[in-house]
Amino acid sequence: QVQLVESGGGLVQPGGSLRLSCAASRSIFFTNSMGWYRQAPGKERELVAAITSGGSAHYIDSVKGRFTISRDNAKNMVYLQMTSLNPEDTAAYYCNAVPAFSDWGQGTQVTVSS
Repeated sequence: QVQLVESGGGLVQPGGSLRLSCAASRSIFFTNSMGWYRQAPGKERELVAAITSGGSAHYIDSVKGRFTISRDNAKNMVYLQMTSLNPEDTAAYYCNAVPAFSDWGQGTQVTVSS
């Protein structure tokens, strides 16, 4: 059974930081690349950061230098450290394998606003 539980979102001012956490079931975490996706209102869900089982990270251009993805293979956890947040980062954030499984968690809302 696939289980994904995201946490750590909230309301933050522009320029602020947040750290998102994702607890994944072993069945989805083991040997898979994992990623953080986001979906803003009226937009499609997009993959913003991914990390291989070996720890190689990849980002979309708009978050490079601001977001850092990491994983703890012993704990089946994935993290997203977000800095220099701006209003365009406002979205619901989800973690999943890359490519994604059909099951999704509830997500965690990130709102960047003054």
